[in-house]
Amino acid sequence: MSNYETSDLATAAYLHMKGLKLVKADASSGGRFRFIFDDDGSAESLAYEFINSDCSKFDNHVRLLKKMIYKH
Repeated sequence: MSNYETSDLATAAYLHMKGLKLVKADASSGGRFRFIFDDDGSAESLAYEFINSDCSKFDNHVRLLKKMIYKH
């Protein structure tokens, strides 16, 4: 089994929700996230599935609302 790595929190949450096993999660001193999953060969297609899903739309709306709040 190989590993799949992403720095995107929303993608990582989606992969975990879809059943991929999280092997490691950490953050660099610069604040960049790193999530590593056991990949049975489905991680990349699930990451693309996320982009086209309502979960991605929801995440984008959350980000927009956060920007609106912190802007003022």
